[in-house]
Amino acid sequence: MSVLQGPRVERRRVIVNNSAYWGTMQDDNMLRLDDGRVVDPSVLQHLPPLEPVPSKIIAVHLSYSSRGIESRNNPKPTETPTYFTKPITALNGHGGELVKPDGVTYLNYEGEFAAIIGKVTRNVTPEEAWDCIAGFAPVLDMGAQDFRDTDQGSMLRVKGMDGFCPIGPGIVSGVDPRKETLRTYKNGLLVQEANIGDEMVWGPDYMIADIARYITLLPGDVILTGTPAHSRSLDPGDVIEVEITNIGRLRNHVVAGPRPRADGIGHPPMDTPEVRRVALGFDERVREDFKANYRTPRGGNV
Repeated sequence: MSVLQGPRVERRRVIVNNSAYWGTMQDDNMLRLDDGRVVDPSVLQHLPPLEPVPSKIIAVHLSYSSRGIESRNNPKPTETPTYFTKPITALNGHGGELVKPDGVTYLNYEGEFAAIIGKVTRNVTPEEAWDCIAGFAPVLDMGAQDFRDTDQGSMLRVKGMDGFCPIGPGIVSGVDPRKETLRTYKNGLLVQEANIGDEMVWGPDYMIADIARYITLLPGDVILTGTPAHSRSLDPGDVIEVEITNIGRLRNHVVAGPRPRADGIGHPPMDTPEVRRVALGFDERVREDFKANYRTPRGGNV
């Protein structure tokens, strides 16, 4: 059965009395563990809803038209999607901390949804790709934009720091994300909003078929599908949430971290025009066009 078919089912992985359990959400917002116990998930620590542990996390650079306009002044900035990877150590759960190291200025949120692979996937068509997905989950593709000048398209340090891929609270099947709305909230205020089906240039089916032409995707692998406009920076104390309607709402909070003990080794965090262009959303070449043609989630001009 395709991930889009059947009733909505949400599976979560939580810690109960220092042990990890899978469970299924009920209509009363309680979680029925697979052993039959019913618990309140709002008071439990959530783990990434992935099992087995993914072999890889693959993310698309640009896939929403508003983000393309904002960053490249083009709703389709590339003819085909381009990708980067995040290390497995970037995984984080619902309610987890996002550590902003001392010296990093631009820790940006990107609200997205993830497609989680459910079976070995290789050499499939976009139509077949839906049958290879186990479910969908809200995800935050966090990025320390201070390292853009050195890591460029690889995004290794930009997007790969520990904890920079919160995902959850659960994995959901029976919902078509293309019919849903993505919203991101900073300290309770709406900062990103997109009707997914209207704004996505390439859907998860296209991305999976594209990647699987040459790379085998394994159960648990995570595909991050991109973010709309208005990715901005966070500071310690901020709470960031991403909601995909009918799929879930992921919440994380930012805390301050120390500088690395090997401070002075390697490329330092930078504050350059390119870093600011991405972290703050604009450069002068696109600002006026964007202001004229795109409104913020709250309805006002940028």
